[in-house]
Amino acid sequence: MSAVSDRLPVFPWDKLEPFKATAAAHPGGIVDLSVGTPVDPVPELIQKALVAAADSPGYPTVWGTPELRDALTGWVERRLGARDITHQHVLPIVGSKELVAWLPTQLGLGPGDKVAYPRLAYPTYEVGARLARADHVVYDDPTELDPTDLKLLWLNSPSNPTGRVLSAPELARIVAWAREHDILVFSDECYLELGWEADPVSVLHPDVCGGSYEGIVSVHSLSKRSNLAGYRAAFLAGDPAVLGDLLQIRKHGGMMTSAPTQAAVVAALGDDVHVREQRERYAARRTALREALLRHGFRIEHSEASLYLWATRGESCWDTVAHLAELGILVAPGDFYGEAGENFVRVALTATDERVAAAVERLG
Repeated sequence: MSAVSDRLPVFPWDKLEPFKATAAAHPGGIVDLSVGTPVDPVPELIQKALVAAADSPGYPTVWGTPELRDALTGWVERRLGARDITHQHVLPIVGSKELVAWLPTQLGLGPGDKVAYPRLAYPTYEVGARLARADHVVYDDPTELDPTDLKLLWLNSPSNPTGRVLSAPELARIVAWAREHDILVFSDECYLELGWEADPVSVLHPDVCGGSYEGIVSVHSLSKRSNLAGYRAAFLAGDPAVLGDLLQIRKHGGMMTSAPTQAAVVAALGDDVHVREQRERYAARRTALREALLRHGFRIEHSEASLYLWATRGESCWDTVAHLAELGILVAPGDFYGEAGENFVRVALTATDERVAAAVERLG
């Protein structure tokens, strides 16, 4: 019997280790702009909520507390513009990556079923299909795909890695096509609150879904907007029939968010001030890095949202990675996200102001 790991590609980040060593040897130390992991403090009100719930000896529920579900439904209506959202329309998850990786399996997909995702995309979409032994296909425009046996369509706006944003008319066209062909749409919207040159819209907005959530689910995370990557805090919102099935499966699997984390999420979603403050930090870092990269001879495409700059010097991404590593700067090669990224690198905005300033100086 083959090990499950045999179905998976080589873990891409392992390939970056030699370049990380080169960058770390720089006299001024490494500036790591490769993995988009938050570096700023968890807001104090969220920490206090976590600590206050620390005495939680009993098992938490998979569906979350009523207070958590109230916070989720309130945020979805307030921030996404969705209407008539009830507790049946939301479901907490243990960070968004586990959902992406295990969703095809939880949906019962397998050999002969197809999972589709963007040509340039987060690698875990493919991993999820492989774990379920389903087929996987990539697209530039999903409505040009053959809908035969296509069971799950991933959207990602704002995009990781490119920062591209799909407009409301584009999303509405895709949702209508998917419904016509009975294809379930999951929209990864984890960067939705980080639009810079565009205003990202959710598939749950009435202009996109027409007021019906049938066949669509959006995925949201607090990792970036609230610096909660270490808390594993995320949730789904959308079609109650789909979420109801997932809830039952996840109950059996014990896939529950810890009680202190649930309390922290309630505090995080009830406060918009810390989100604005974090946006301002990222906006300043984005401006500094973007201008430095342009002066250094890079071209930046898309990048109108999210926490990355999608940049190229018109050469192999690995040549660019090596060049920047000599400057003590580590970035992610574009081919981690698909063959179409072979001449690009992804530059994360998730470094301290001091490290960003060091990168700017070296690029100058």
